[in-house]
Amino acid sequence: MADRGVDLSALPKEVRDQLAELDLELSEGDITQKGYEKKRAKLLASYISHLPNVDLSLPDVQLSPSRSAALSPSPEAPGPSTSSAARNHRSHRSGGARDERYRSDIHTEAVQAALAKHKEEKMALPMPTKRRSAFVQSPIDGCTPPDTSSASEDEGSLRRKAALSAAIAQSLQSPDYWISRSVQSSSTSSSASSTLSHGEPKTQPQPQPAVSLLADVLAHTRIENSVPPDVTSSTPQERGTRVDLPPPVRGMSRGQSRSSMLDTADGVPVSSRVSTKIQQLLNTLKRPKRPPLSEFFLDDSEEIVEVPQPDPNTPKPEGRQIIPVKGEPLGVVSNWPPALQAALARWGATQAKSPALTALDITGKPLYTLTYGKLWSRSLKLAYTLLNKLGTKAEPVLQPGDRVALVYPNSDPGMFWVAFYGCLLAEVIPVPIEVPLSRQDAGSQQIGFLLGSCGVSLALTSEVCLKGLPKTQNGEIIQFKGWPRMKWVVTDTKYLTKPSKDWQPHIPTANTDTAYIEYKTSKEGTVMGVAVSKISMLTHCQALTQACNYSEGETLVNVLDCKKDMGLWHGVLTSVMNRIHTIAVPYAVMKACPMSWVQRVHIHKARVALVKCRDLHWAMMANKDQKDSNLSSIRMLIVADGANPWSVSSCDAFLNVFQPLGLKPEVFCPCATSPEALTVAIRRPGARGAPLPARAILSMGGLSHGVIRVNTEDKNSALTVQDVGHIMPGALMCIVKPDGPPQLCKTDEIGEIVINSRAGGTMYYGLPGVTKNTFEVIPVNQAGAPIGEVPFTRTGLLGFVGPGSLVFVVGKNEGLLTVSGRRHNADDLVATALAVEPVKTVYRGRIAVFSVTVFYDERIVIVAEQRPDASEEDSFQWMSRVLQAIDSIHQVGLYCLALVPANTLPKTPLGGIQIYDTKQNFLDGNLHPCNILMCPHTCVTNMPKPRQKQPVDVGPASMLVGNLVAGKRIAQAIGRELGTVEDQDLIRKHQFLSEALQWRAQTDPDHVLYVLLNAKGLPVCTATCAQLHKRAEKITATLIERGGLNTGDNVVLLYPPGIDLIAAFYGCLYAGVIPVTVRPPHPQNLAATLPTVRMIIDVSKAACILTTQPLMRILRSREAAASVNVKTWPTIIDTDDLPRKRPPQIYKPPTAEMLAYLDFSVSTTGMLTGVKMSHAAVSTLCRSIKLQCELYSSRQIAICLDPYCGLGFVLWCLSSVYSGHQSILIPPMELESSLAVWLSTLSQYKIRDTFCSYSVMELCTKGLGTQTEMLKTRGLNLSCVRSCVVIAEERPRLALSQSFSKLFKDLGLSPRAVSTAFGSRVNLAICLQGTAGPDPSTVYVDMKSLRHDRVRLVERGAPQSLPLMESGTILPGVRVIIVNPETKGPLGDSHLGEIWVNASHNASGYYTIYGEESLQADHFNTKLSFGDPQTLWARTGYLGFIKRTELLDASGDRHDALFVVGSLDETLELRGLRYHPIDIETSVSRAHRSIAESAVFTWTNLLVVVAELSGSEQEALDLVPLVTNVVLEEHHLIVGVVVIVDPGVIPINSRGEKQRMHLRDSFLADQLDPIYVAYNM
Repeated sequence: MADRGVDLSALPKEVRDQLAELDLELSEGDITQKGYEKKRAKLLASYISHLPNVDLSLPDVQLSPSRSAALSPSPEAPGPSTSSAARNHRSHRSGGARDERYRSDIHTEAVQAALAKHKEEKMALPMPTKRRSAFVQSPIDGCTPPDTSSASEDEGSLRRKAALSAAIAQSLQSPDYWISRSVQSSSTSSSASSTLSHGEPKTQPQPQPAVSLLADVLAHTRIENSVPPDVTSSTPQERGTRVDLPPPVRGMSRGQSRSSMLDTADGVPVSSRVSTKIQQLLNTLKRPKRPPLSEFFLDDSEEIVEVPQPDPNTPKPEGRQIIPVKGEPLGVVSNWPPALQAALARWGATQAKSPALTALDITGKPLYTLTYGKLWSRSLKLAYTLLNKLGTKAEPVLQPGDRVALVYPNSDPGMFWVAFYGCLLAEVIPVPIEVPLSRQDAGSQQIGFLLGSCGVSLALTSEVCLKGLPKTQNGEIIQFKGWPRMKWVVTDTKYLTKPSKDWQPHIPTANTDTAYIEYKTSKEGTVMGVAVSKISMLTHCQALTQACNYSEGETLVNVLDCKKDMGLWHGVLTSVMNRIHTIAVPYAVMKACPMSWVQRVHIHKARVALVKCRDLHWAMMANKDQKDSNLSSIRMLIVADGANPWSVSSCDAFLNVFQPLGLKPEVFCPCATSPEALTVAIRRPGARGAPLPARAILSMGGLSHGVIRVNTEDKNSALTVQDVGHIMPGALMCIVKPDGPPQLCKTDEIGEIVINSRAGGTMYYGLPGVTKNTFEVIPVNQAGAPIGEVPFTRTGLLGFVGPGSLVFVVGKNEGLLTVSGRRHNADDLVATALAVEPVKTVYRGRIAVFSVTVFYDERIVIVAEQRPDASEEDSFQWMSRVLQAIDSIHQVGLYCLALVPANTLPKTPLGGIQIYDTKQNFLDGNLHPCNILMCPHTCVTNMPKPRQKQPVDVGPASMLVGNLVAGKRIAQAIGRELGTVEDQDLIRKHQFLSEALQWRAQTDPDHVLYVLLNAKGLPVCTATCAQLHKRAEKITATLIERGGLNTGDNVVLLYPPGIDLIAAFYGCLYAGVIPVTVRPPHPQNLAATLPTVRMIIDVSKAACILTTQPLMRILRSREAAASVNVKTWPTIIDTDDLPRKRPPQIYKPPTAEMLAYLDFSVSTTGMLTGVKMSHAAVSTLCRSIKLQCELYSSRQIAICLDPYCGLGFVLWCLSSVYSGHQSILIPPMELESSLAVWLSTLSQYKIRDTFCSYSVMELCTKGLGTQTEMLKTRGLNLSCVRSCVVIAEERPRLALSQSFSKLFKDLGLSPRAVSTAFGSRVNLAICLQGTAGPDPSTVYVDMKSLRHDRVRLVERGAPQSLPLMESGTILPGVRVIIVNPETKGPLGDSHLGEIWVNASHNASGYYTIYGEESLQADHFNTKLSFGDPQTLWARTGYLGFIKRTELLDASGDRHDALFVVGSLDETLELRGLRYHPIDIETSVSRAHRSIAESAVFTWTNLLVVVAELSGSEQEALDLVPLVTNVVLEEHHLIVGVVVIVDPGVIPINSRGEKQRMHLRDSFLADQLDPIYVAYNM
């Protein structure tokens, strides 16, 4: 004891040997405790002379165990008992300061030490940012006991709390292995518990802690005064040692941080490096194999996932094969009844006045006592009523053997007892279930499955309970979801009929027929019924009577649920067999008055109490005010969940508080139970003064590999378990491997306990398939041969057999989480989490731990209920500590840790958490957390190896030859010939558009070229050829007069979409100036839109602005002045009311190479680029479109597009003047006020060809999707539409086009009509689906190959397939080739590469103020590095591929289709692979119903996902795990940051494309006002 401050490893070897010998003597019982202390002190005296204040001779004031270097005063401790110990037990002094060898592993010290370790390496976890308005906490229940914990409750924090210096106290462990190593003493010394003194703090002076040696180790630990920590929720935590953890890191100077940090806008550092662990792993990964070419789809996990190599240091079981363990024989007692009903009949007749059951009211006072006489007579009445009074004599409702549901609240045990015994007497089978709370109640839905599988159609209940059930309007009980139709029968005495004189119940001798069915919930959430036969029920009662030594007339206090498990077996069945008086203390009473059961024991001098750890904990908390209870009458305190990892510390702490009140240490009887095997093992009560059983201190690392190792190295990761006694009388037990065939384990291996006994369940009722695997297991030996004929039942408990055949349970099958081949127990993780000072942040009993399968492995998720008063800081700090603690102690990474508001987790009726429903809510996005922390980077370790880009040693020429040899085509495609125009006259007319207009005005002046419609679909303005010409002339005259312009000056046209814009354009051409069309600023949003206008005006060096009067007023307004300098605008001319003047002459350009206009556009990456369009390019482009779409003057087309740049501008302003067709113009903004205006125009004018944008198509799909019937009745008909072309500069949006086609199919729209065009900055129109070409084809490509820049076609529906639609037919006169953007060599058609284009309508170059010639040459006049080095190509900046299809084009050749995959600038290079944002966004948008839109970008090497939330703000945090999951599953990427924002935050340009770079800039500048930002670190 006195050597706690001594580092034993530093002692000389001989001293260590002598100490080991001493330990052995003590454990063998060859020396008394006192002698041991004396000798040991003497040995160590010289080494600890410098430790002050340690009185070595005082055995009962000891250094509080190992981890706390503080001294704990003992409650009045009697002298040590000197009885010598048996071989398998250590001697033990009863007394308050119990020898630390018997302590539970209160795990806290471990946790604190682990956290202290992390303290030095400051965690760079940025705190998530959350908008204040989000998440109003739900109010908590009115009355919460010390803590409304649940059934999985408890002592976790005690268990891991007491103190700290785990890392230091190497001294405690005597490494005597106690498993199958010759004759070993069970010297399982423990890693300590706190002696929880929950009395008043002592006022006597405290001895000083012995700190001198520990100073440096505990540099980061504050040791305060030595009263052990208080773990109550009622008093503030001032006492107790604790570790000061680093506060969450906010800003951090780059100097201090270990890895390079990036300061974001608010100084939150984010580690830009992947953790070294992952890095090492990545370095060892293999290159993925090519997938096999099979006829069917295989799961390609082998190819994707890195399979970690088995670690050679993994501990392996070394013991011999286990031998089945036999329980003591079941004794035969002469007067045992032949059946349980017979026992009731006997006591009812002979001991009618004897009390059977006392029920309590809500305040804990006795409400009524049911005597054996009453119980018998009422059960008899009920049996008679059930058999004779329901239905008629000819057709009784119930037959013996039918199943009947018992629906009684826990608070009414009397009614339940009568119903249960009534059913037994009537020989119908009772199925006790929970009271359903609502129609949708998750638990009750699952109960429906149970009732169905058991064929239940009748439910017994009490009048009070029936009144409380949810009813329909007309007062009937509602049909619960998933339930069969039920008849309800009320069993209150007044409704029962007294049996006739001649009626006697039939009580046969117990046989194998089913007696009752007990429900159990499986890991998957299904509720199954375990059938218990009459003989099993009777044998089980006999075995319990023998094991617990029950005697007639004892008193038992039962705090457990009497409907199932221990509460039913002891408190209802065995008690009646032995005429015991049971006092039932229901859950509701415990919530209101946690001390009630202790008071009942005291008042009734009860001999046996049946409790859970939670009840011990609550009583201890509430005991502060009570001093008068006496527990000396208890001979057996049965701890029902004694197999839990935290039960050890509950028992110790409870003993600590109640020993002064007469509680004896040997009365604790932990037990292990399972619904299938009933009671598996129970500790028999010890004799007074006999040594207490030893405890096992196991290494967590060993446990995770399924082997038992005494923990010697790291005290932090030890688990202390107490035995659950011996197996039941008459049973036989083996330990088998939990998965695979039931092979017997070795002696030092953890496995599933299987039992053969007459006293177990017989089957899952109605489920023969599952029954076989559980109830009829024949264990096999190493060779796979069965060890006998006897069938065993799987208990679902994981454990091992210790010395003296004691059973130890370390977990349950359903709480088993298997991560990367290692097993972890959910309860252990809960205990560790609770040890992190949770009391301020979360509720103790409300923690759910489960695993979800993401990316080919299990990932651990912890969900806890947060206290309403916990601050954001506290919660985040608690969460980050839990992560560190679990990582240190269990060596496993958490995937997600979520806190939800109080009272929002699905609960079982007795307050436990429904794990399965919680998991379902998590996966469905219905959990609504208020705080969440995801750590995919640390726990996803099976990521595939990043792709190493191969150095390009192979030249482009060899690549070309290689492709040819492999029989691959070089990827190129050519549109049809433009043809030559014979008539020189036509060439002259059409060489310049300005001349074309003049020619039309002369030859066909009244032909209407343009019709502009308003939102009602009415023409508001038309223009004939002559009118357009005259208006253009007026504008020209004004320009020459007022503008003071020179030929070739740039003039900005600022107009809303309409005919004024067209007139102004031709006015500029007539005047010889260069028009620049600019989208006008939005009057409601000047701050955002005006700067772009200003920028284009500045960049284009415009000499003058033509606009309308309203826009001119806006440009000069005060609002505009707020965002730009309005004093420096160039000359502004409004063209609304111009005088009728004709210009002196109309300008004619000297050559066709002269500039016609400038086309400015903001690309999706946020770049503003202007390109120069020459007159020659304009007329060739118009001619090409005319040929492709067969446009001539008698045709009508409808255009619903923005007319400011690209192909939209060409169709709106230029095409009609060139080809002479009539254009019906519908400004897209009109759709905002009248959605159907575009479609009704198509129908009304019988339009064959229409052009629109994706934004228009999306508006129609979302807005009109539900109104197609109504539009049909209004006579809307789209059967006239031959082609509907979407004008875009992006990958075709297949899903949108398909849903548009499907929705409007009913209105006659042909499914072949919808197609798409493709243009870019260097060439405004490369593809456009015309009238003659084949329909656009769709292909499915393999996404994994695409990331490697390969194109591999797969079948529709193949895993990881991506559908792509052809981007329209290549225009006449256009050549396209696919090129490697790095080597500039041509590629084969199985490669993804950059699309290069050669056409006479290519733009002539960028219009820049800086004249970046290099970029110019590279993008517009570039040559292939090999193959055809003469042709000049323009680089589109888009990636795509060409596939030769089976279809034929107009000339009868096979058609080459161009597929655009995405913009090169936008692609994300991650892990050496190329990703397209749209693919990740498509996955993200599918992840949850409330994600309206999403966008992704990278920031350093982190992937950032921004998701717009369309639902309520409380759903915001549900999105974080779902987004992370889906991106990991489908793209094998770990999301670094998830940003949840309001709808409409992601900027979208006029073409409906996302402006991801703008979004990125806003994010980095902290301008998004996000609802939540989660950093997945």
